[in-house]
Amino acid sequence: MNPEFLRDYCLLKKGVTEEFPFDQETLVFKVMNKIFLLTSLESKPLRINVKCDPELAISLREKYEAVYPAYHMNKKHWNSVECIGSIPHDELLGMIDHSYELVVKGLPKKMQAQLNSL
Repeated sequence: MNPEFLRDYCLLKKGVTEEFPFDQETLVFKVMNKIFLLTSLESKPLRINVKCDPELAISLREKYEAVYPAYHMNKKHWNSVECIGSIPHDELLGMIDHSYELVVKGLPKKMQAQLNSL
């Protein structure tokens, strides 16, 4: 996975925006103004932070060496994932989808309805 593919994939999702709220290298993807993925464009290899169900987060950390608690994030709910080829591409996409879905699920019903109407 590369930054261009990641960006295209995230922006295909309904209600997603991108911005650089922290600095010029940390790209943040939001759905309805709530973060679901962060990445540093300077990071080599590409590394992403994604939200995750706490039990699944632990399971993924045990399964993959390239998955670990996210730095500067709530470690119970956020994983860092190094995109170094040790995780199947479909599973990486699944982690991104899961993060997006968790954030959408946590939105107030009114915001969920707005998102569905887009």
